[in-house]
Amino acid sequence: MDNEYFRKIMTLIVLAVLAVLSFLLLKPILLAIIFGILLAFIFTPVYDFVLRFIKSKNLVAFLMCILLISLIVIPIWYLAPVMINQSIKFYIASQQMDFTTSFKAIFPSLFESEQFAAEVGSATHSFVTKTTNYIMNAFSSILLNLPTLFLQFLVVLFTFFYFLRDKEEIISYIQSLIPFSKEIEKKLFKSSKDLTVSILYGQVILGIIQGAIAGIGFFIFKVPNALLLSLLAALAGIFPIIGTALIWIPVAIYLFVAGNPVSALGVVIFGLLSSLVENFYKPIFISRRTKLNSSIILIGMIGGLFLFGILGIILGPLILAYLLIILEIYRNKKLPDVFIQQPEKE
Repeated sequence: MDNEYFRKIMTLIVLAVLAVLSFLLLKPILLAIIFGILLAFIFTPVYDFVLRFIKSKNLVAFLMCILLISLIVIPIWYLAPVMINQSIKFYIASQQMDFTTSFKAIFPSLFESEQFAAEVGSATHSFVTKTTNYIMNAFSSILLNLPTLFLQFLVVLFTFFYFLRDKEEIISYIQSLIPFSKEIEKKLFKSSKDLTVSILYGQVILGIIQGAIAGIGFFIFKVPNALLLSLLAALAGIFPIIGTALIWIPVAIYLFVAGNPVSALGVVIFGLLSSLVENFYKPIFISRRTKLNSSIILIGMIGGLFLFGILGIILGPLILAYLLIILEIYRNKKLPDVFIQQPEKE
């Protein structure tokens, strides 16, 4: 009995040591692995569709990798020089902009006091300067870490390939490790899948589409640095509550103050069209899926951004969502709708 107990303890110790060593080994590429899994989840409908016509899983997964590389490399190849150029111009313009005069021109009654206008203008200039410095430092960091980024991309690509090809086997293996009954296991996977779809498609993909609609307006009405502003609008569109209005409203105000009322009106129209996606299409898309409360998503995105960087915008809400699902299963009660809203009944 003592020997059996000793063997169990030693087995647990060895497993713990190996788990810690494995974590340390994978830590530098952990985000790349997770990103590859998320991309595989997004591309699964396309993979399954193509698999109907091409029966080879290896070939279809390889074709999806080619598609992924094309969707990433081609835009970067053509747009990166433009982005860098516009970022530099935006940085220089932000350093030279007189916010105090602009505020007094837009809100003359609010900024009658010279001291108040100067303080607000100075604070705004400081905020914009720090933001543009962060953007420029991000570009510099990307250029300096290109070899590391290339290796990370290889990890993403291999993870993407194998999770697409072997997703059924991987899911079956994960299910075999979960210490729950079949009923709870089924509920767990169903809720996890629905929430993941809601966040990835309903929040991230549709948010990028919102930013693209606003960006079309920037290009049509020849807004300076339209590509950079479109990227920022797509990023803002991912965040619930905030949305693309964070970008297109200041742009419209700038155009109006600069003496371009027609362009300002055009940007407002396209900005409102992008908001229609948030207020009309998105609720329809996620109405029949389990969805996470918008405030939880926003908190998860902001927290994830601080912890994981740009990828945390996706990981943060997913981590909170899975935590709430596990808590629901642990409590064995229905989770209040304030956190997770159940899909509408047919």
